[in-house]
Amino acid sequence: MITSGFHPNVITYNHLLLMYVKFSRINDAQKLFDEMPERNVISWSALISGFSQIGMPEVALNYFRLMVCCVLEPNYYTYVGAVSACASRGDARSGKEIHGRMYRSGLELNSHVSNCLINMYGKCGLLSSAQFVFDASLERNSISWVSLLSSYCQCGEHVHGLKIFLLSRKSGVAISEFSCASVLGACAVLGNLKVGMQIHSLVFKCALEFDKFVAMGLINLYAKCEKLDLASRVFSNIQLPDLTAWSALIGGYAQLGKACEAIDLFVKMFSSGLMPSEVTFSYVLGAFADVKETIGGRQLHSLIIKMGFSSFTFVANTVLDFYSKCELLEESLKTFDEMDEHDVVSWNALIAGHLASCHYGEAIELLKDMLFEGHCPNLYTYSNILNISSDIPAIEWGKQTHCCIVKPGFDSNVVIGSALVDMYAKCGRLNDARKVFDHLSSKNLVSWNTMLVGYAQHGLGREALEIYSMMQENKIKPNDNTFIGVLSACVHIGLVEEGWHYFNSMIRDHGISPRMDHIASVVHLFACRGQTRRAYEFIKSSPIEPNKVVWRCLLSGCKTHKDLVLGRYAAEKILSTDPEDTSAHIMLSNVYAEANMWDETAKVRKIMKEKSLKKDTGCSWTELQNKMHYFSTSRFAQFQGIDLHEVMNQLSVHLFDGGYVPDPIYSSHFEE
Repeated sequence: MITSGFHPNVITYNHLLLMYVKFSRINDAQKLFDEMPERNVISWSALISGFSQIGMPEVALNYFRLMVCCVLEPNYYTYVGAVSACASRGDARSGKEIHGRMYRSGLELNSHVSNCLINMYGKCGLLSSAQFVFDASLERNSISWVSLLSSYCQCGEHVHGLKIFLLSRKSGVAISEFSCASVLGACAVLGNLKVGMQIHSLVFKCALEFDKFVAMGLINLYAKCEKLDLASRVFSNIQLPDLTAWSALIGGYAQLGKACEAIDLFVKMFSSGLMPSEVTFSYVLGAFADVKETIGGRQLHSLIIKMGFSSFTFVANTVLDFYSKCELLEESLKTFDEMDEHDVVSWNALIAGHLASCHYGEAIELLKDMLFEGHCPNLYTYSNILNISSDIPAIEWGKQTHCCIVKPGFDSNVVIGSALVDMYAKCGRLNDARKVFDHLSSKNLVSWNTMLVGYAQHGLGREALEIYSMMQENKIKPNDNTFIGVLSACVHIGLVEEGWHYFNSMIRDHGISPRMDHIASVVHLFACRGQTRRAYEFIKSSPIEPNKVVWRCLLSGCKTHKDLVLGRYAAEKILSTDPEDTSAHIMLSNVYAEANMWDETAKVRKIMKEKSLKKDTGCSWTELQNKMHYFSTSRFAQFQGIDLHEVMNQLSVHLFDGGYVPDPIYSSHFEE
């Protein structure tokens, strides 16, 4: 046309323009548009739609504004392109302005424009406006219903989304792969397996099970509802599963703690020739972190670098989290330093890694750096701060953090609420812990366990058992950690038979297999009440091979109740496992001393001297003026001009004046 010297009219130009747009040759389309001697509304609409469809919404909206300035009245196609551009940008303000222009022009909205408006308002989170446009639509088709359904689901209103789906079915609207994918996603988030399986039946009847979006929705549903066998069955029915399906299944196994299975699936996927995406990497790196598989994780990190994903902040955060969870702090710091940009997730992962390695000082410094760089703390940041306050413990920090949490309303979050309960309990503020617990709007199993264990650890056994009774009244299903707290409570208040009942109930009524901690708790329960023989018989009847913690519980009871035979046997069991166990030597020496067997006591002390075994120096600390001060027999003898040894001597004098008589057993020192 150019070489022949033909001068096309505006209609021919528009056909050329549409041809370039349809082939996504947007640069050629724009060049042609600029050369057109005459343009009409179709010319502008074609270019606006073209830029909107290829993901350049800002340019599309700029051309829409230029068209309006040229005093041309947009038509339906123009509005569809412009509103779609607003939806892509999440630009609610521009979308409302365009909607207002339609209303003022008196243009009756057809189904295409209405559906675009519903989609735009939904993506901007304006559900009431989306619902208003839907209700005002004179002609609703399946796209209208799907647009409204997906809008509610994308905004987290999953229950309302299910209601919209049911209304569409009652209205006789045929289901599509898009509506099924949206409603399956809602069921997955809600954990509603029953409705999800009903949708699966509907999908099967309508022959939609082979659609990749529906298949991914089904896999995600069954994985979130902990039905991995059904998720695997759906996956196996896909002839050529794509990367999305593989990632959904890998993620399901990884999130349910099936790390080894997730890694095996990743290997199969990689062997099939599919290259992982950033989502796949995040799932499988989480699996490697769970099993502390550092070699495989490092290899995966190398693959991420080779594929160029390390520049993605999302992926780099996953690598950082992997190294932090594996307590490889040097690698995590190196990864952090090599990142192009950091977000709050990066800082949280780094801080959590240092906390897991008990590097509290470094964690506090990192927290200060994070705040100095202007990152606002989120729920996980506050959770990390509360963990620091709990583990040190530092009640003043914890109280200040509590105030910061209340201001934005984070205290209503069940995870933060549970962390607050844990912090107050570990700092010995059980009344404050109970206040937070009672005011939690929603409680999960972690909340209940935290309160129960908090009472048990501070010797408040009756209160701990009261919490367990409340759990039963509220039909909260206990787990293995619950019974650790219950048994500990029984130990503190000497409820031997009640503790034995709870242990049997754990196995019989709740189907929980006892761990080593449960075995040790029962042994401690029997032994500390003088039933050392019963404790020994329980150990022998246990299907679990006892470790030295179990034998130490028995040895402690034997020392208290002067059971020489069993005490010596328990000590031998510990030392056969760990000949360098200092506390076992000391406790055995005390057992001999109780029985006035001084020759044997001397032999134990001689062995300790030959092996250079020493009891670790005790350490105490206190929080004063937002600083932690540590005390032991070997350091900090002076504190703000006060001789602490002199203070201890004066306290000892007061003790003796008050009638204190030391136990002769503890007069033996192991300072050698």
